Amino acid sequence: MSKRKIFYIVFFSVLVIGFFVTMSFLIPGFAKPTLPPIGYVAPYSFTNQDGETVSEKDTEGKVVAAEFFFTTCKGICPKMNNNMRLVYDKYKNEDDFLILSHTSDPGTDSAARLKQYADSMGVDTKRWVFLTGRKDSLYSMARHSYKIDDPKNHVKNVDDDFLHSQFIALVNKKGEVVRIYDALKQSEIKEMINAIPKLLKETADE
Repeated sequence: MSKRKIFYIVFFSVLVIGFFVTMSFLIPGFAKPTLPPIGYVAPYSFTNQDGETVSEKDTEGKVVAAEFFFTTCKGICPKMNNNMRLVYDKYKNEDDFLILSHTSDPGTDSAARLKQYADSMGVDTKRWVFLTGRKDSLYSMARHSYKIDDPKNHVKNVDDDFLHSQFIALVNKKGEVVRIYDALKQSEIKEMINAIPKLLKETADE
C-alpha cells in the first residue's frame, strides 16, 4: 500500500471520528445505543390514600418507581417496602420523583386502609403515593404497562386472579419503563438508586 493511500485512510478516519465526537457534544444521546423501553405507561385512573383521583397526568414529567403490594401481606411485602424506603429516604425531597405503590388486593385495601398503612410508615404521601382502584385496571397496569407480573400468573376469571409481584418498574419522564428491579435484593435497590439521577436530568422531550 502506498503512502498516499495510507494518508487518505488515516485522514478520513480522523474526520469520521471527529464528526462523531462533535455530534455527541452537540446532540445529547447521539451515537449512544439505546435499548427500547420495556413498557409504556397507559392512561389510568386510581384513588390514592386520601381518596383523591390520580392519573397518568399527575406523573407526567416525573421519574416513577412503581410497585404492587397489599397491606395484609406477611410475606414479601414488608421486606419490599423496607427496601423501597431506602429509595424514598434518598429522594424524598426531589420534586420530580415519585413512588407509586398499587394494591393488588383492592377488595381489602380501601383508600382509608392505605392511609392507615402510609401513616404507620411515616412517609410523605406527596412523594410516596398509595393507590387502589378496580382490580382489572390495577392488574392490567402491572402486566401490560409496568411488565412486572409473571405472564404465567393469568387466570380467566378476574375474581380468582391474584397478583403477587416482588418487582419494581422504573419509569422515566416520558412514561417509558426503562428497567425492572427485584425489590427483595438490596443490590438491585442500590442499582436503582444510582440510576435515578440520570433519569432526573433528562427531560420529557429527550
